[in-house]
Amino acid sequence: MNNSMNPTAQRSILTVKKKENLTPHYIRITFTGDDVPLFKDATIGKNNKIFLPPEGTKEVHFPMVDEANGDAEEIPENLKPIRRTYTHRGIDLDKGEMYVDFIAHGDSGPASAWALRAKPGDPLGIAMKLGTGPLHPPADWFLFVCDATGIPVIASILEHLPANVKGEAYIEVLNEEEELPLATEADISIHWIHNPQPGEKQVLPEVVRKANIPDHSNTSVFGYVAAEFSSVKAIRYFLRKEVGWPQSALYAYSYWKFGKSEDGSVSDRQEEKKSFS
Repeated sequence: MNNSMNPTAQRSILTVKKKENLTPHYIRITFTGDDVPLFKDATIGKNNKIFLPPEGTKEVHFPMVDEANGDAEEIPENLKPIRRTYTHRGIDLDKGEMYVDFIAHGDSGPASAWALRAKPGDPLGIAMKLGTGPLHPPADWFLFVCDATGIPVIASILEHLPANVKGEAYIEVLNEEEELPLATEADISIHWIHNPQPGEKQVLPEVVRKANIPDHSNTSVFGYVAAEFSSVKAIRYFLRKEVGWPQSALYAYSYWKFGKSEDGSVSDRQEEKKSFS
């Protein structure tokens, strides 16, 4: 189903081809469909929007958009898809496949619940802006900090870093079983941090404070932080206010807030980011 949003974006309904657990809680779902080639210009590692069928149906209903004025039709409440933000993890045009990675945390979130139950043939709506673009500026030294929700984007960046850059990566997961192979040609030291109480217990800010961060006045640096709200807030404050990194040297965004849904925490997460603009 080709259902483009505008000349620089694409939205389509794809179907599950297969599902595999890369770790006990890290699920990679492979999608297929005639529209997969339409996403060929989307940047690996950038955000996409997934549209989940509402409870009681397996159909995904996108609102039709009037191209003349941009108005979208209203969809009955019982047919409205549930929208969530995920990462474009990969595409294989030869196989006609696209990949999205999910973190399974039971039925507490609609995307996790859907991924746990997904079977071959199940539909999912996916929307992405098209056009290639970098996920980060060039730098000599990188700092990567994430929890399990940020692994897809950090893994994508690591895979495309050149061999001549250095850095540190601190990745929080539940336990040793949740560690997974990450490929990179760069000289990046990857540190797995175990935290059986993600969100409730903060461990990443203290780890970053102890990191051997080079002087940014002598070395070009860049940090990419993707984790829970409180951890991101503390790490952003440390790097910007105490270490003195300029705004251009850091991308830090919280993918979730402990105790709140994605919809319920979006304003808090956006406001916290703006406070350091």
